[in-house]
Amino acid sequence: MAERIHCAGLQIDAALHALLVNEILPGTQVSSDAFWQGLADILTDLMPRNAKLLALREELQSRLDAWHREHPIDRFDADAYKAFLEEIGYLLPQPDAVEVVTENVDDEIAHVAGPQLVVPVMNARFALNATNARWGSLYDALYGTDVIPEDGGAERAGAYNPVRGDRVIRWARTFLDAQFSLEGGSHADATAYAIVEGQLQISQQDGTIAALADPTQWVGYTGDASAAQSILLKHNGLHAEIQIDPTHPVGQTDAAGVKDVCLESALTTIQDCEDSVAAVDAEDKVVVYRNWLGLMRGDLSDTFNKGGTSHTRTLNPDRAFTAPDGTSFTLPGRSLLFVRNVGHLMTNDAILTADGEEVPEGILDALFTATCALHDLRGGGALRNSRKGSVYIVKPKMHGPDEVSFAVDLFARAEAVLGLPNNTLKIGIMDEERR
Repeated sequence: MAERIHCAGLQIDAALHALLVNEILPGTQVSSDAFWQGLADILTDLMPRNAKLLALREELQSRLDAWHREHPIDRFDADAYKAFLEEIGYLLPQPDAVEVVTENVDDEIAHVAGPQLVVPVMNARFALNATNARWGSLYDALYGTDVIPEDGGAERAGAYNPVRGDRVIRWARTFLDAQFSLEGGSHADATAYAIVEGQLQISQQDGTIAALADPTQWVGYTGDASAAQSILLKHNGLHAEIQIDPTHPVGQTDAAGVKDVCLESALTTIQDCEDSVAAVDAEDKVVVYRNWLGLMRGDLSDTFNKGGTSHTRTLNPDRAFTAPDGTSFTLPGRSLLFVRNVGHLMTNDAILTADGEEVPEGILDALFTATCALHDLRGGGALRNSRKGSVYIVKPKMHGPDEVSFAVDLFARAEAVLGLPNNTLKIGIMDEERR
């Protein structure tokens, strides 16, 4: 049996205890005693309530099963079924209208629409890949997928195929024309992107000069204005970077020296402790929490072998640009991260009560993942996640408003233990019973 440390009436897996004391807590201004006593108090108060909610699930399920056995589908009566669901409390009265005002929400959630990834946080390499997917090569994405057909000699297999490469570039130019249209020309005919007297000019094959139909779409560049290395454009809150390098193998073949178009892609990523990862015991939970800690501190890395070569992956830095007026600014280099905690049902042997009972894993996740996030909230991390000072937690598999209320109370208790302002921990609610 794994060694256990006894604190605040709890039996804690020794490796998990060491992770908290030696890696998670330093720099958070939270003491070990305060953490363990806070967790013990939460478990004392909320474990019985959690058990009652799960018992209610069982009761409802039992009554649903019995009803369906007694009412064959070929004689289904929707009105009678609805009345039954209301009778047993599965369907509840519609509440009065409410207004929810949420403060300190990052732009990636509040203002900008974009793709969201879900990745198992237990796998450090996958977690890093997804976090770094904030920016991606349009050329690579097109070349490697069936967006570009393989007919006419444009196959993907084997070494670089110039026929396919030409199609990729044509597709990308069409995309630029659609999203960042030019007045007096086309990106497909561009021979140079130049910044002249604070204005973006796009030289055309016929010798004319084109400009963006909407000049406000040009928001920045890298390198010197006299020889920009990239041109940053913005549409619907999302950025596209035209990267210029006439010495690059692709740039050498391009009239304007364009080597790639880099798109702002996955704005947010759910680092998943739940569905996409099987963290079944204390050893697994240590891996999950350590990886999430590394993401919140900004120092997570992973070394792996690929094709006989060792590679080390780390988090991408922020991206620095110069605005048209000459001022400097940065854009996030990484997805804004959510963490998906385990639902109310699961228990885990990482921590046992005094009498040896496994505690609800969702309660552990609430306090451990929030404590890891203190490194981001208090500015101790090398790379910021939330610029608004919030932690985003996805809470899954909740069955009805009482379970949602329980989750709200749980996270409020976690905030109190950690000394966080109310509503720092923001919950994405998944009422997967749809009731």
